[in-house]
Amino acid sequence: MTEKIIGHGTWYDKTAVELVERERKLGRSLDLIRTESGLGASGFPHIGSFADCARAYTVALALEEEGFKAEYVAFADDMDGLRKVPAGLPRSLRKYLGYPVTSIPDPYACHGSYGEHMSSLLLEALDACGIEYTFMSGKKAYERGLFNKEIKTLLMNAERIGEIVMEEVGQAKFVEVLPYFPVCSSCGRIYTTKAQEFLPKEEKVLYTCKGMEVKGRWLEGCGNKDEADYTKGEGKLSWKVEFAARWKALDIRFEAYGKDIADSVRVNDRICQEVLDWPPPMHAQYEMFLDKSGKKISKSAGNVFTPQVWFRYGSPRSLLLLTLKRFVGTRALSVTDIPQYVTELDELEDIYFGRKAVADAKEHAKLTGLYKYCWLLKPPSEPGVHVPYNLLTYLAKVAPKGSKTEYVVDKLRDYGYVRDETTEDLEKRIEYALNWTRDFMEIREGAVKLSEKEAAAVRELIQALQVEAGEDQIQGAVFTIARKHSVQPKRFFKTLYIILLGVPEGPRLGPYIVAMGRRNVTDALKRALKK
Repeated sequence: MTEKIIGHGTWYDKTAVELVERERKLGRSLDLIRTESGLGASGFPHIGSFADCARAYTVALALEEEGFKAEYVAFADDMDGLRKVPAGLPRSLRKYLGYPVTSIPDPYACHGSYGEHMSSLLLEALDACGIEYTFMSGKKAYERGLFNKEIKTLLMNAERIGEIVMEEVGQAKFVEVLPYFPVCSSCGRIYTTKAQEFLPKEEKVLYTCKGMEVKGRWLEGCGNKDEADYTKGEGKLSWKVEFAARWKALDIRFEAYGKDIADSVRVNDRICQEVLDWPPPMHAQYEMFLDKSGKKISKSAGNVFTPQVWFRYGSPRSLLLLTLKRFVGTRALSVTDIPQYVTELDELEDIYFGRKAVADAKEHAKLTGLYKYCWLLKPPSEPGVHVPYNLLTYLAKVAPKGSKTEYVVDKLRDYGYVRDETTEDLEKRIEYALNWTRDFMEIREGAVKLSEKEAAAVRELIQALQVEAGEDQIQGAVFTIARKHSVQPKRFFKTLYIILLGVPEGPRLGPYIVAMGRRNVTDALKRALKK
């Protein structure tokens, strides 16, 4: 029996159906289904931050494909205090440790605050990809009193919350203090305050600015004793309860989370259910993006990999492919992986437009569905021009200064990739390749396992390239060498294209080798023999 394909055949479609079934069992309205992700505003937003947003939005898209009205909420955690000065920013910011990020001046002097600047970088990336969102600032939400009811309930039940936190993560902190951080009216810090008493009639919290250890460093409090009015946004909830307040106040039905905050989510789920009497949203847990050394990509570390860096070398669609193709499992990531995703997106496009066959119906639906979601369900009406990334970078590398773009376009015409005017998509590809060659010396060739006969043929081709000068002579030599070593010429050409371009086909090989330079090509062939 053939398994039924849900929606477009992806994980997102399946999740949307499961979410609707869950909401029906809970008896909640399906008039509007909200998904959410938090935007960290304490450092440069990285690829993982973007992935969280893209996935939440794609679930909303899948819900709409099922016939429901959905909305993705991008919530900026901009009331959080600065715990560490991110790498690359001036050390002078250390004086603002413990301050809410929206109370810190923008070091670039282009936004109203540090937190606003960092949030804007992620929003710019979402805009570049066409992701639609309802933006909410945490600072403004608290000031508008959006969480007032939830804050009151949570503070009235502070003792029970302390017990839940203790039971789940063994932390005794909230047995002694309230799960609320007032902003000190004297020094302006938020994490140095300890909230000791709740005055429900006055809607205020009494606190003392005592100090707090943050990232191994003690932040000394100023000793101020005062009261904070939570209805005016004079503080914020602790993370151990804030998610729960948001979920209920904003009626959030789906929120994924990273493995690193699994404990906080588990605590918030219980508090949402047991204290706020509200079913927590459906979750999906994902793991982190790592850099090639195996370290987690982080806003505060020096290994941050931002969407803006990606857009210098690859399209927004290729970034969406990275973030949407797989949900679980860690992935090691580097800038040098970008060409791979550009190529993979081309392959998906070939499948979508029927240029490449996939026999299994379920797999075909999954891949074409993934392609459609990379285009946010607005795919092009016809395929683009698929020029291998390696070819573009080689052309960009050998192009004469002052006319690099014109040179690349002329060569692409010679190779048959361009017939009439260039398209916007192709012009962007050339721009990515030019940026690559400006910033990096070379691109990695495609990995291929050579048989003994193929290896012998490659060695002889290397020797032939020392003497064969013309395009036609080189083209003929490839045929002759393949037959001499009992390798099918078609297979040998495919192997050479994979080595040199990273894809199984390309322009006529003789002219390409001449354009690239025999030395560059022989060096690449020698590297392939060593793998």
